Amino acid sequence: MSDHTRIPNIGNDGNSNKNISQPKSFNTLVNHTNHGHDVEKSLKQIDFTALTDKQNYYPSPVNWEDEVLYFLLVDRYSDGREYNGFADSAGNPITGPESGRTTPLFNLEKDAGKADRENWFQSGKKWCGGTIAGLHDKLGYLQRLGITTVWLSPVFRQVEGSDNYHGYGIQNFLDVDPHFGSREDLKQFVTTAHEHNIRVILDIILNHAGDVFAYKNNDQYRYYQGQQWPVNGFRQHSHDPGSIPFAQIDTHLFPDTWPGGGVWPAEFQQSNAWTRKGEITHWDNFPDYLDGDFCALKDLDHGIAPKAPEIAGDVHKRIREFRASQTLLHLAEVYKFWIGYADIDGYRIDTVKHMEPGAVRLFANIIHEFAQSIGKENFYLIGEITGGRAHAVNILNTTGIDAALGINEIPDRLEFLAKGWRSPGNPSTDAQEGYFDLFRNSLLEHKHTHQWFGEHVVTMFDDHDQVGTQHKFRFCGQQQDSFRFLAMALGLNLTTTGMPCIYYGTEQGFNGADYRTNEDAYSDVFLRECMFGGPFGSLQSTGRHFFNENHPTYRLIQDLCRLRKKHIALRRGRQYLRQVEGSDGAFHFPQPIHGTLRWIIAWSRIFADQEYVCAINTDTHQSLTVRVTVDFAINPPGSSMSCIFSTDASQKGHLLKVEKGNGSAINVTVPAAGFVIYL
Repeated sequence: MSDHTRIPNIGNDGNSNKNISQPKSFNTLVNHTNHGHDVEKSLKQIDFTALTDKQNYYPSPVNWEDEVLYFLLVDRYSDGREYNGFADSAGNPITGPESGRTTPLFNLEKDAGKADRENWFQSGKKWCGGTIAGLHDKLGYLQRLGITTVWLSPVFRQVEGSDNYHGYGIQNFLDVDPHFGSREDLKQFVTTAHEHNIRVILDIILNHAGDVFAYKNNDQYRYYQGQQWPVNGFRQHSHDPGSIPFAQIDTHLFPDTWPGGGVWPAEFQQSNAWTRKGEITHWDNFPDYLDGDFCALKDLDHGIAPKAPEIAGDVHKRIREFRASQTLLHLAEVYKFWIGYADIDGYRIDTVKHMEPGAVRLFANIIHEFAQSIGKENFYLIGEITGGRAHAVNILNTTGIDAALGINEIPDRLEFLAKGWRSPGNPSTDAQEGYFDLFRNSLLEHKHTHQWFGEHVVTMFDDHDQVGTQHKFRFCGQQQDSFRFLAMALGLNLTTTGMPCIYYGTEQGFNGADYRTNEDAYSDVFLRECMFGGPFGSLQSTGRHFFNENHPTYRLIQDLCRLRKKHIALRRGRQYLRQVEGSDGAFHFPQPIHGTLRWIIAWSRIFADQEYVCAINTDTHQSLTVRVTVDFAINPPGSSMSCIFSTDASQKGHLLKVEKGNGSAINVTVPAAGFVIYL
């Protein structure tokens, strides 16, 4: 194990900066698991009755719409060595340097831009050193931020010698990668997270494993008309040309294959577990994108389904005629194990586009039934479903996945509406042109209310992939003043319909961006800076951490999460884009002029007999005062509404009289680049 994964054992020994309990003998646990001890070689070794018997599993939430998600890459989050700027779970400041804590807090004036950009970028392509124990150390930070569910990048064991720090290249589906720690570390993290009222969602992969075998002559093969290609053998490590026979591995003949060689558990060592059709060439061609390898990551064979291109859009027919493979059933057993072992609360399923809907449907049913059998009545499956809203709803309806992530319009429309470059929508038409249009016209999707979208769509504006973007950038990285729009984006994300998800580092103003013009390879690296600094800190820094609980964006999210928790309408209310008064004195749904919108955008959340009016001002230079339409029945002329939040603290508590105008209206002032809520 490399030096940067050996962190101090931070136990509860009475010291003010050691109040978060950690697994005892951390290094012993990691080393023990690294040698394959206590990790099952075969699914046959798992006794589910013994695993789940007498366990008191943490219950599911009544409604996932009430949750605030936070997505992080484990390798990029914390190594447990940080000090200053944050506190432990009890609120005691973590000071230092002491007890192995050697990384001070980032200082904008002293530390930004000091790293050599090329060296910094190259470091970002590799493992950086974040651990599960480091995450454990930051549960107080996350709880105070207002996070109720943490979504972890895949923690499973990766192909040895690879740079798969992201976790999507699995070699052993039943073990945790030693870079991150051990299975026991994960279990302890989840237990302590639950004690902090934080649930844990694991990112999982069904579609593929890592680059675990080599094709003939270790050549690169590409998908071609469904042809199956010859295989050299399983890899011992990432640079091995396939020296292990492509069959059930005999560890007596090949003792070095356990635990880091080939693929485990043993059920995935059969040749028919793999499609073996080479890398996807055309990412939108059916069935290429189903049966091809995801770049070098090897495609798992889920079963038999019709392959004629003309039935690609007939999801019902594809499900009816799907026949599951043993490999798919083995994958379901794997992920049942992690629920039973670690008390996981939900899964985010990677690359749903690349799997047969029938496979997803069967997996969802197996997982839901198992979770319900141990008391998790609302175990959540969030699918990465790229494409438009109609496609996402169709997949949800037919497969049993609970929520969609990756609807391609959401990040774009949310981010660029906040930046004043997109329409908010126009409810007077059936067009789906704006952000708010995505959450209405529920009849088009055969839903009884547009509130349905709230519990079935995850909303976020920053993420680790930005699929479809050539030169990638975080919200604050697009241009020098992008941070000025961040409060508006967060206001939209945390008070509009959907399950909001914050991408790690957003609360600290991370500004990763690919400024290269000559190439775009590894562009996603720029989205994946280290919270703990290390060799790849944000703002082109190294060796300085970003767990700053006094950062204004951290405080803003904290305040909005508190309001969201207190006021059910901000979580579950019906949502209406509101007409606002234009410069001509008439009421309109605001629209961009020559591609730019610098005006107030307002919406209502209504629950029972209460209306909350939220508004942003996309003009970054001046405050604006305009009349905003409100519900006539709930707020008739002569009544009043009070400001319960503003980015200008002096407005809080300010009363507005409801006037006549477009029925009922209030005269709202929104600070420049600001956000307000009235009740």
